[in-house]
Amino acid sequence: MIETLAFYSLAVLMIGSAVAVVAARQPIYAVLSLVVTLLTMAALFVLLGAFFVAAVQVLVYAGAIMVLFLFVVMLLDLRPEVVSRRRQSALWAVGTLMGLLFLMKVRQAIGSLPAALAPLDAARPAGTTAEIGRLLFTTYALPFELASVLVLVGIIGAVALAKRKLD
Repeated sequence: MIETLAFYSLAVLMIGSAVAVVAARQPIYAVLSLVVTLLTMAALFVLLGAFFVAAVQVLVYAGAIMVLFLFVVMLLDLRPEVVSRRRQSALWAVGTLMGLLFLMKVRQAIGSLPAALAPLDAARPAGTTAEIGRLLFTTYALPFELASVLVLVGIIGAVALAKRKLD
């Protein structure tokens, strides 16, 4: 009973903060709402018993990546600008198209759900730290390194933007 109540309260908070990310007029409020979304997602992982994933969620995403986002937003000094009617209608059209594409992908994912729920190999425990490390440095070594290069490019871009602003 308590787990169900905790799940629904966290889910409502997470959905509310995710809507606030999209609806926020100021970029700083959007980033802070995204931090709340990521923290509530980590709490949901704790409810599922995935403590390692919850800790990684808090340390990597809600901690490091969001601090980087926050610094970039603060360095860029973004102010809300007045958008013309023509540009606003174009933005609504693109947003509607992206929303429809998203709903099609959700429908496709739900359609493939029975195949994803196939029984796992019981001989190998899934979700352990050793298994995650083995997969990370064997099967997913290239995507892991590409992600680190992407973060490095983002840091260099933030420094370049900040330096150009100071000059």
